[in-house]
Amino acid sequence: MRRLSRFLILLTISLVSAQSIPEYGQCGGIGYTGPTSCAAGNACVVLNSYFSQCLPGASTNSSASATSTTSSGSTTTTTTSTSPTSTVSGFVKTDGMHFTLNNEPFTVVGANAYWVGLMNYGITDMYTGFADIAATGATAVRTLGFNEVTTPDGVAYYQSWSGSTPTVNYGANGLENFDNVISAAKAHGLRLIVTLSDYGGMDVYVNQLLGQGSPHDYFYTNATVIAFVTRYLNEPGILAWELANEPRCLGSTSATSGTCTVSTISIWAAELSAFIKSIDPNHLVAIGDEGFFNDPGNPIYVYQGSLGVDFNANLNISTLDFGTFHESWGESDSPGSFGTQYIEDHATAMKVSNKPVIMEEFGVTISSQSDTYSTWYSSVLSAGLTGDLIWQAGSDLINSPTPNDGYAVYPGSDVYVLDTQHAAALKLRDGST
Repeated sequence: MRRLSRFLILLTISLVSAQSIPEYGQCGGIGYTGPTSCAAGNACVVLNSYFSQCLPGASTNSSASATSTTSSGSTTTTTTSTSPTSTVSGFVKTDGMHFTLNNEPFTVVGANAYWVGLMNYGITDMYTGFADIAATGATAVRTLGFNEVTTPDGVAYYQSWSGSTPTVNYGANGLENFDNVISAAKAHGLRLIVTLSDYGGMDVYVNQLLGQGSPHDYFYTNATVIAFVTRYLNEPGILAWELANEPRCLGSTSATSGTCTVSTISIWAAELSAFIKSIDPNHLVAIGDEGFFNDPGNPIYVYQGSLGVDFNANLNISTLDFGTFHESWGESDSPGSFGTQYIEDHATAMKVSNKPVIMEEFGVTISSQSDTYSTWYSSVLSAGLTGDLIWQAGSDLINSPTPNDGYAVYPGSDVYVLDTQHAAALKLRDGST
């Protein structure tokens, strides 16, 4: 029996070793015990210490050697990320429910990194952050492009206000900083989805223009509130503009007029997106909203329409190119099951509108984080949802880690490995690279 057992073990090892891993499949990495031989025409490329992938037309020497030390919890590991190799050119477009680039499928997958556009990091830190994101196979990063302030406080800002007079900041901690953000992202083959207002930006506008304490929702109706996009009209590193981050009737202050409805935000979204399209025909435009539905009487509040967002109506606005939604509001007791239903409902709306829809902010801090994300990723794939951007990317920079709100995904973590596997699966599904 012992001799037979040894024979069976050797036979099993031989059979596993003989398996050919399909294109974009995993072929190595810390903790990986599967086969390592790629199908013909592919080579096993090290993307990071935890994930090697079978890539078409690659050689085993094409992976990079830019190393950085990263920390996760109480342990410290060294990871290897890819060097900048991609050239970013052309503008991303849409074709039905899909994104395209130069008439080929383009998969939107990646992460949020609001900090890279806000914290006024040096170029070295920017490169580290984007290298860590790119090493997962990401194609896109969502970040804050505009910050409105009345008193500069050391972070990057793009417009300051003195009374009702705004001043654009073209300096090193202003638009020059964002020039560097774009360059660093492009150096790693990444494109940016840029939100045009948040962090009190809406409230700064209404308070400065209309008086302190003015209702938040006047942002959507006051004619003097417009977005500035002309600096990057011809920049392929911008994938899309988003009108705002999570617009709704009640914003970051408690002030509200009491008259804001779903129509208020839909009218604003139609007018502002049409304006941006009129001056910038190159880039895609989305709202950047949480994807709330408008079904009065529904027991789940994100479906009730009470927050001023009608996802289905907004998705049909002709000057909005794709839809967005965020996970998972007020459902901490069962985020996995709620998230699955929320994904499927948005995928249904996507198919009805025949426009792309991405889940662009999602995260949980529960102990079963990896299991929850795995469930959601399976739902994204099975429902045919166009893509997703996790909240949020994390990196260890020269002086300190990037901000961690409990959701940050650092290289070497279980979720980081899961993100890498998911990006490969989405690209394989879409037939993109």
